Amino acid sequence: MHEFSIVQSIAEIALETARNNGAGQISSVEVEVGQSAGVVRDAMEFAWEAAGRGTLLEGASLVLKEIPLVVRCRNCQKTFHPDELFDPCPACGDINPEIISGKELRVVAIEVKYK
Repeated sequence: MHEFSIVQSIAEIALETARNNGAGQISSVEVEVGQSAGVVRDAMEFAWEAAGRGTLLEGASLVLKEIPLVVRCRNCQKTFHPDELFDPCPACGDINPEIISGKELRVVAIEVKYK
């Protein structure tokens, strides 16, 4: 389960940011997760609880915002939203996508409480 190592990295980012800004507690961490980022939401949520125990993250919510997969066909330049990365282009049937969005995995907001 690589989600645990991903969540550990997210926790480290949040904790370092909170400490550097004198926060007493972290309320929530918002993360953008691309539809094709290759992570399982349930596994991330499970790992989040374990990662926060005994830290400023304890009790903090993990808010996962899904970013839809958007690709552009390299053959005809049509932009579309496939269900899967290698779905054929609806315009020309080619399977050679350029990813526009949907592979992201980034911390976008950390809500803290001050002492």
